[in-house]
Amino acid sequence: MAAATHPSADRPPSGAGERRLVGELVRFDGVQRFAHWATAALFLALIVTGAALYVPAVEVLVGRRPLVERVHVDAGLALAAPLLVSLAGPWGRALRRDLGRLNRWSEDDRRWLRSALSARRTASVPKGKFNAGQKLNAAFTGGVLLVMVLTGAVMHWPLYWPLSWRTGATFVHDVVAYVFVLVVVAHVAMALAHPAALRSMVTGRVGLGWARRHAPLWLEELEAAAGTPVAGRDQPGPG
Repeated sequence: MAAATHPSADRPPSGAGERRLVGELVRFDGVQRFAHWATAALFLALIVTGAALYVPAVEVLVGRRPLVERVHVDAGLALAAPLLVSLAGPWGRALRRDLGRLNRWSEDDRRWLRSALSARRTASVPKGKFNAGQKLNAAFTGGVLLVMVLTGAVMHWPLYWPLSWRTGATFVHDVVAYVFVLVVVAHVAMALAHPAALRSMVTGRVGLGWARRHAPLWLEELEAAAGTPVAGRDQPGPG
């Protein structure tokens, strides 16, 4: 993976020694941010319209049930589109690499998870671009996407399925929806509690200090790919 730095990276004059990576690192490119925010917008539309369909107090306030149901169905059918479009062509190389990272579990990830579950500090566990919690969240979100689309299809086209399937699909759809809302609330709370990480999903960039502290193995990966050390590596960076 080629190291990505801010365009204003300092380049010493020829003969001044090896070039160093300085400034900011690109953590997420535009395609990755599009996939994230477009999928988030569709999930938000599903949560809002789902509440209007299934929560009586919200349904009374919103009304227009046929329109709400139409928006809910269309958002559900389009749910996988941002990810599929983002992965389809050469523009999705960075996203495909990150999906590979999210699917790989190391012993450090297992140590991080054990520490987190036991309420011990996880700062001492080396982390890559994503920690174990982020990998679990990505796996859960992918599973939710698949389950909601499949069960929603059974509910929307009931004549093609036996009654037991329709009943089961409705139950699973509703339960997973409630659990997912709780996970989304926790996800938003975590993002707000870590503004640098949230900024990286808005602007795509993180500072070197953040990478040193929160993703040192990813920083080493960038260095190895570029054959270049990061400037100021020996100095502690801001969190």
